[in-house]
Amino acid sequence: MPSTQDFNPELVNWNGLHGLPRFEALHDGDFAAAFDAALSTHEREIDEIAGNAAGPTFENTVVALETAGDALSRVSALFWNRAGAHTNDAIQALERDISPKLSRHYSKIGMNAALFARIDALWEQRDSLGLTLEQTRVLERHWKGFVKSGAKLPKDEQEKLAAVNEKLAGLGTQFGQNVLADEKGWALVLAQSDLAGVPDFLKDAMAAAAHERGEDGKFAVTLSRSIIEPFLTFSDRRDLREQSFKAWVARGANDGATDNRGVIRETLALRSEIATLLGYGNFAELKLDNTMAKTPEAVNHLLRQVWAKAVERAKEEEADIAKLIAEEGKNHDVMPWDWRHYAEKIRAQKFNFSEAELKPYLQLEKIIDACFDVAGRLFGIRAVEKKGVAAYHPDVRVFEIRDRSGKLVALFLGDYFARGSKRSGAWMSSLQSQHKLPLKNGRTGELPIIYNVCNFAKPAEGKPALLSLDDARTLFHEFGHALHGMLSDVTYPSVSGTGVSRDFVELPSQLYEHWLTVPAILKQYAVHFESGEPMPQALLDKVLAARTFNSGFNTVEFTSSALVDMAFHTSKAVDDPMAVQAKVLSDLGMPKSIAMRHASPHFQHIFSGGYSAGYYSYMWSEVLDADAFAAFEETGDAFNGDMAQRLKDNIYSVGGSIDPEDAYKAFRGKLPSPDAMLVKKGLATFEELSGSDA
Repeated sequence: MPSTQDFNPELVNWNGLHGLPRFEALHDGDFAAAFDAALSTHEREIDEIAGNAAGPTFENTVVALETAGDALSRVSALFWNRAGAHTNDAIQALERDISPKLSRHYSKIGMNAALFARIDALWEQRDSLGLTLEQTRVLERHWKGFVKSGAKLPKDEQEKLAAVNEKLAGLGTQFGQNVLADEKGWALVLAQSDLAGVPDFLKDAMAAAAHERGEDGKFAVTLSRSIIEPFLTFSDRRDLREQSFKAWVARGANDGATDNRGVIRETLALRSEIATLLGYGNFAELKLDNTMAKTPEAVNHLLRQVWAKAVERAKEEEADIAKLIAEEGKNHDVMPWDWRHYAEKIRAQKFNFSEAELKPYLQLEKIIDACFDVAGRLFGIRAVEKKGVAAYHPDVRVFEIRDRSGKLVALFLGDYFARGSKRSGAWMSSLQSQHKLPLKNGRTGELPIIYNVCNFAKPAEGKPALLSLDDARTLFHEFGHALHGMLSDVTYPSVSGTGVSRDFVELPSQLYEHWLTVPAILKQYAVHFESGEPMPQALLDKVLAARTFNSGFNTVEFTSSALVDMAFHTSKAVDDPMAVQAKVLSDLGMPKSIAMRHASPHFQHIFSGGYSAGYYSYMWSEVLDADAFAAFEETGDAFNGDMAQRLKDNIYSVGGSIDPEDAYKAFRGKLPSPDAMLVKKGLATFEELSGSDA
């Protein structure tokens, strides 16, 4: 640990509950000095490993690297948590400074010739070192990491690569901050007379959003998904839906200081330069080199296979919407700001229920309880909330996660409500990852400290937070990621929890979503917020019957975004990214009634979120998760104990310590085809697929 005399020691010495940071003792102004000290300490540690007079061994080189940089990891974890979930001008200014500085630091490590020589020697001797499978995986991860950091390049090309990576780090920060600024800077403030069709739960959320903006007595549409999507669904005012939708899809493309189109162009050019320097045909080949998909061709094959079925279904859905518009005596085309509104009306007709009817049964508190209950039934863990323990924001809740014997296995933080200081979307991250190595501070191993961040609309004082079914799925999804971190049982930090290939990391999260709609869970936790009565069986049956409703629309939204991502990153040069996006959509025959889920100027997954050439991974994992849940269904018991144990032992607890294909086959006995996923989405039947190559 660095000397803490020059910075706040609370940033590195975590002395709160079970080793939780004492967030109340941290201040924005603490981070700059702490980063400087932690970076310096890590640099010294790296020099000691590289300069070790003894020959390289797994212990004195790889294990030493695994435990080096503890102080930097702690400062970074706290800072990036704040930058994403509770930022401000001071944090954003430091983010712009620290992103390239960190890139420069890690580039220097990756290009340390003496250090790579030690790693390379171990890699060449790996078959004679008597390594375990996990140790071999860890060594491979370090060796490949160095190679992709330019360790084998000539000095001048190393310097060029480091400069490019540093520039990219700054661009990623700029991209995300621009999107956040556009989201914070726009609100449509309405009067009561503008709310035709808007249900009470949404009025409450819009009133709270207006109050936050100093507009008491009014109602605000914001660009938070938890408000904009239900407004587009329920508002009868087509003009207001259009205005809101256009603002939503224009994030990052509003000209001026927050416009991201130039950032995209520069980012793609620099990524292409990296691929060329490292000897790859394009950036997608580089990113897919260590994934299950392996090649851009494999990714595009899956995406186009699904696209054909999705767009066919979406055209049927659009025809139904057009018919309803005509029945209402209107003659406008189906546009993107119409789809959710009329799809909801069709859902109400076809299944005789609406989202507004369902929402009173989906209380945030109950869905959180359901998440914990499913984890208990499957994996034998329980959550104990610790009231009064300070976190990084007053809304954040702290839970102990204990096993059947009462042993503490993790800490979990839940941050559920939208606010202006938080970026949009939902995510899981960790302050501390599980491992079993002895540390310099005398401890052996570390307890995972995992957090989930969501952006649900905060209710008015004294009222419960009510979720849409999509919100509830999001909560289950992110808790699935959290379980991947909390149930981790590996030795080495670099393969802990979610330290797996990008197209495998979504399996535990997407699989966990399935248990939300298991009838036993809905019956117990989908209870009316006023009466406490369970969801009526008739409504429950309708909800389950409607699971594939609007699947063409949803899949077209996603797949178009994934195909644009791949087009960007399989190109050598992209002079006009928006023209590339337009051409991909035109070639696909993208319906004008549907927009990409993430248009390029606010596509944070690929330009500031680590999913570049990787957005497809949600669908790749969906192929796995549909097949994995089918394993439970085949037993006739969604909580089959033997299957749950296999799931825990082979998927949730092993992290990246074994190859993902081997992990999946150990659980399921085989690798899946896309069939179960297409059937789950309602895009095909097994009868239709039999005899095909789908």
